[in-house]
Amino acid sequence: MTWLIISGLIVGALLGFVMQRTRFCLAGGFRDMYIQKSNKMFYALLIAITVQSIGLLILTSTGLVQIPTSTYPIIGTVIGSFIFGLGIILAGGCATGTWYRAGEGLIGSWMALIAYAFTAAVTKFGLLLPLMNGLNKPTNVNTSMLQTTGIPTWIWVALLTVITVFFVVKTLRKPKPKFAVPKLKQKFTGVRHYLFEKKYHPFVAAIAVGLIALLAWPISETTGRMYGLGITTPSANLVQFFLTGDVKLLDWGVFLVLGIFLGSYIAAKGAREFKWRLPDKKTIRNSIIGGVFMGFGASVAGGCSIGNGLVETATMSWKGWIALASMILGAWTMSYFVFIRPMKKAQKQVSETNTTAQTT
Repeated sequence: MTWLIISGLIVGALLGFVMQRTRFCLAGGFRDMYIQKSNKMFYALLIAITVQSIGLLILTSTGLVQIPTSTYPIIGTVIGSFIFGLGIILAGGCATGTWYRAGEGLIGSWMALIAYAFTAAVTKFGLLLPLMNGLNKPTNVNTSMLQTTGIPTWIWVALLTVITVFFVVKTLRKPKPKFAVPKLKQKFTGVRHYLFEKKYHPFVAAIAVGLIALLAWPISETTGRMYGLGITTPSANLVQFFLTGDVKLLDWGVFLVLGIFLGSYIAAKGAREFKWRLPDKKTIRNSIIGGVFMGFGASVAGGCSIGNGLVETATMSWKGWIALASMILGAWTMSYFVFIRPMKKAQKQVSETNTTAQTT
């Protein structure tokens, strides 16, 4: 039990620390792909997936890690991931993002986190369980790309690596802006500067996230949990534990998500970025609704942007890649209504005002 607690907290704290310090945000990355036509964070995600997939290929071939075989529901994966994608834009962060931003003192993220964890528990254990089962029951198929195609896993990993390297090199070769970016005065020196102040490229952050995701597999398996990083089920289990007091719910994953919060808090305090911040009424409303969408969607899809988008993809699972595409589509859809549509309305009003002024 002691090792379960300590190891879960350590891996979670590493992930929370890195994500807070590097601002590794998948929700923002999916949004920027549509609004700003910037794929940098998506390419960073590909790096993290690739690092983990190469590591898993080595660990599984040596017998140090075993990836469990499973099936997945196509309809539930697509619908759930799409709803999850809608939610991350409203909430201002994905499942992991709400955990680490809550550690920074963002009240909106606290509200999104509570709504997300509570809805996940209601979907997995309570009132919405029949609905989840109804969506997932009809279409369970094998999720392994190896077993469904006969193509060895190492070929899929090699293909992913080539694609990732191509996009990374293409991005890094782009000419840098000619204008000078003002730099803030350095506050810290030595190790503290590198830990709490230095800005890191998203691709460097992605390597760190990929290595932490890889580390989670063998450490988690030493506690009897055969999986890597996971956020939704542990969050739901934590809520269920508070309601029932059943200590069996406190598995490695629960201490992982608590560690994310702890690591983010340490990073924010060390960088002097921790501050309680109360959002406006609209943000509060969107955070709660987004959290509900995230909790329901991730439960139905069997994973969030980490469980499906980072971990399942690295195992060369159809479920992971289909879920990733569906949640990106959901994020783009909500980005249109939250950002693009209001901007177009504002531009139209300005244009009409200018036209009226010219004719009078």
